Amino acid sequence: MTTSYRTIAAKSEGIFKDRGSKFIALAFHVEDEEEIRAVLDQLRKDYHDARHHCYAWRLGTDPSRERANDDGEPTNSAGKPILNQIGKYRLTNVLVVVIRYFGGTLLGVGGLINAYRTATGEALKSARISRRKIQATYLLRFGYPQMNDVMTLVKEYKLEAYDQQFEINCEMKVRIDVEQEKKVTNRLGMINGCSLTPLENRDL
Repeated sequence: MTTSYRTIAAKSEGIFKDRGSKFIALAFHVEDEEEIRAVLDQLRKDYHDARHHCYAWRLGTDPSRERANDDGEPTNSAGKPILNQIGKYRLTNVLVVVIRYFGGTLLGVGGLINAYRTATGEALKSARISRRKIQATYLLRFGYPQMNDVMTLVKEYKLEAYDQQFEINCEMKVRIDVEQEKKVTNRLGMINGCSLTPLENRDL
């Protein structure tokens, strides 16, 4: 079972120029499609005078969770070369946007493929690659008297807990590394009155 994945640790940039056209590649670590949309919207504002904003992204380990967009360039001349570079570096949870400022000279499909591929490669080559553990997310519900037992396990396994509500009926969300998921859920399930509901796709 795959328990970790490769991604980039922070935003990185690459630039390629050809016959007056400038290609600015920006790579981002992303967690979901909502974050991707927010980044794209912001870049369209920041680079509103650019001719094209071509991009590709991949999320998780499911091959269907990836997209490529040519944004007006000839079909498969921009988005696909960007996506192929993400694959070459074996990355996921990554968005790469290549912003093109047109220089007045047509580059042809071959020239475009080379430009988008090279700009993306420069951005990913300069990125700091990190390996992260794949996690599963659960909603825990439990009574107030069980809070101490639950928090003891959260601390013991160093779980990331968030969206916590401590009242008569308590609940919180936790992220559990998949390599210890079975052990942790079994331990939590042994606490009287504690229920666990999986919240997300397990592919990442």
